[in-house]
Amino acid sequence: MQTSAPDTHTDLRDALRALCAQFPPEYHRKFGENETYPEEFVDALTREGWLAAMIPEEYGGSGLGLTEASIIMEEVNRCGGNAGHCHGQMYNMGTLLRHGSDAQKQKYLPSIASGELRLQSMAVTEPTTGTDTTKLKTTAVKKGDRYEINGQKVWISRIQHSDLMILLARTTPLNEVKKKSQGLSIFMVDLKEAIGNGMEVRPIANMPGHETNEVFFDNLEIPAENLIGTEGRGFYHILDGLNAERTLIAAECIGDGYWFVDKARAYAGDRVVFDRPIGQNQGVQFPIARSYVNIEAANLMRFEACRRFDAGLDCGAQANMAKLLASEASWEAANACIQTHGGFGFAREYDVERKFREARLYQVAPISTNLILSYVGEHILGMPRSF
Repeated sequence: MQTSAPDTHTDLRDALRALCAQFPPEYHRKFGENETYPEEFVDALTREGWLAAMIPEEYGGSGLGLTEASIIMEEVNRCGGNAGHCHGQMYNMGTLLRHGSDAQKQKYLPSIASGELRLQSMAVTEPTTGTDTTKLKTTAVKKGDRYEINGQKVWISRIQHSDLMILLARTTPLNEVKKKSQGLSIFMVDLKEAIGNGMEVRPIANMPGHETNEVFFDNLEIPAENLIGTEGRGFYHILDGLNAERTLIAAECIGDGYWFVDKARAYAGDRVVFDRPIGQNQGVQFPIARSYVNIEAANLMRFEACRRFDAGLDCGAQANMAKLLASEASWEAANACIQTHGGFGFAREYDVERKFREARLYQVAPISTNLILSYVGEHILGMPRSF
């Protein structure tokens, strides 16, 4: 299948496709059905250095940019996998890299690069505040050489398959700060030490079979040295990583979109009804073609967001628009694909229903489509704030 964007990363793609080919559709299907975690697949990605792509070479990583990282995530999904099992390390690591102390980087990054430690989890969202992050209620109170954490988080993914977690908590009460975005701080949580010692994890069963959890903190104590960056500046620190997160999610959606289009066009060419391939009918062909057009457009915005990020330029607008365009294009392709397959689209052996469920998530997470439109309206078009 041809793409309009020139590809200068064919070696990277070929290497990833060779690895992914070792894990056929039935492998990923098994974990989708059982809602379990593909340890062997994630270990293989780690062992070959793909999940350390954005860690600098001095810490044992590859020193690549967001462009290359996005291609890695795209290819995992394009080959039939689900990068949601492991994408957290890509963008969570950036918070540590940009705002951590030299001692913290030396302590964690080499072990993350080697696979000895996994940093797959970030705890921001809360059940009563959702995306109104500055109103979060989890507190971190300084007591000598430690912080005491109390509160609750929800939709916190991959905790059960991670060693470390980045936590955003309020260190200064909301009524004591001039701006509501102030007074929040970031911490590194050692999950093995925390769980059962003030931190409780409750899994949430969910539609895409994604490992995600509700988390409760009850006087959890963590060392003061686990504070990342400046106390009270955590909201601003974490914003840096959100542009990377949204761009990587866009890349995953693009990978899904290409997978759906490939699957649909192949089936439409092979399936014969009324003595002709169903793909010969415009009612079948055109929705697949339109999906492809929109995926290609989203792909261009994804690479523009990557280009700006890697050049050190502001990419908030591009990252948000890429995520919106890609998530909508992949969902459109998912619907075209399942419609093309008819009843067989609902049969697990075709994998369409699994990928369909996975693709739907990104209309909502990690930021909803409406909030992106609000961002564009206010911050790009200069319209009045809508909330």
